[in-house]
Amino acid sequence: MADIIEASITDLRPTQLTVGMIEVRDKKKHLASLTPAAQREFMQAHPIPAVKGPAAAFYITDHHHLGRAAHDAEVKIAFIEQVADFSASMISEFWRQMDANKWVHPLDECGVRHTYDLIPLHLDKLRDDIYRSLAAYVRNAGGYDKTPTAFAEFVWADFFRRSIAIEDVTADFSASVQLALQLAHSDAARGLPGALESKGK
Repeated sequence: MADIIEASITDLRPTQLTVGMIEVRDKKKHLASLTPAAQREFMQAHPIPAVKGPAAAFYITDHHHLGRAAHDAEVKIAFIEQVADFSASMISEFWRQMDANKWVHPLDECGVRHTYDLIPLHLDKLRDDIYRSLAAYVRNAGGYDKTPTAFAEFVWADFFRRSIAIEDVTADFSASVQLALQLAHSDAARGLPGALESKGK
């Protein structure tokens, strides 16, 4: 069983460039509605997986939306599930190990890959990718199944990015979710992680 460690939200380091800020705002609203004791209980019930890296910093490998929402809601403490300890590694070797384990995803809001040094050091510097929010809402609406496949939401976000214009998503997010649901159930989505049986051409 992995160690569970208390850590300051502001000390957590991301392993990606983006989050979906619509999803973040929903999570922030929920956290902000809780008492401090209930916030702590919620965070304890949702530990954030992380790798201990150089300088003993914790690099989170999942739940970036929860981490950013907690930061924005001024929650002070997170509970970390330490999944590996690469703290003895030099930074270049650390990122190589992270990539080998599929624990880093330095793609921007346009789906373009960047070097690791452009990954922000703090959660409040993560950039918005509205297609990440779209992918999350489609999954929550039954468009596809939650899956342990690494970065599945990024795959779905890129699928929707190629099919639905950014102007349409920003103009009417709810309508875009409905369109994306149809795409998720189409043959075009076959083979994507968590894809359900196609409902039509």
